Amino acid sequence: MVRPMSDWTEAMTDDDRRQAVVDLLGVLAYGELMAFERLADDAGLAPTVVDKAALGEMAVAEFGHFVKLRDRLSALGVDPQAAMAPFVGPLDAFHESTTPDDWLEGLVKAYVGDGFATDFYREVVGFVDDEQTKALVLDVLADTGHAAFAVEHVRAAIAEDPAVGGRLALWARRLMGEALVQAQRVAVDRDALARLIVGGTGDLAEVGELLARLTQRHSERMASLGLAA
Repeated sequence: MVRPMSDWTEAMTDDDRRQAVVDLLGVLAYGELMAFERLADDAGLAPTVVDKAALGEMAVAEFGHFVKLRDRLSALGVDPQAAMAPFVGPLDAFHESTTPDDWLEGLVKAYVGDGFATDFYREVVGFVDDEQTKALVLDVLADTGHAAFAVEHVRAAIAEDPAVGGRLALWARRLMGEALVQAQRVAVDRDALARLIVGGTGDLAEVGELLARLTQRHSERMASLGLAA
């Protein structure tokens, strides 16, 4: 039998809520650190100096986000490395299983994969009571300009060679599947986060609706890229 929302929220102690916040900040911090590394790598594959500079600026912005999250964890009296540690394996596994073969796949991965993660964490932070943490998370989840950059370059590539669209559409669908697995693993493996999400949505059925919303936003991103969902 599905437990009602009140049971989940009442079951959460102050320690549970604090751990959920630490987990959220930890997974985001490691995610931002990896985003910095990936954008720096993508800059090396960029075809023009202008593109290299643009991606380099985005990488710097992502590292700035990491620093903010790291400093917030420290301010809470938490070791940032310890907070990130539970998420190193899942996030590394996701990125190792979705290594792009070229520049365009790298752009799609950042836009589709990171976009899904951003939507997921925006949903989660809506259940957090700590307003300072909520404001920080929404700040670091703000787009650094990569969305418009990816859309512009992917659409241009498809216009030049329509066959590219089919390949990138398959790649994006694979990314979505892997991202869903990652999100579920992150939530389920961390009990405090799972309690926060289920308590915030109301019941397990609502969690399914949350995932449906994420899937819909993925379809919208695919359309903006000019790809079939």
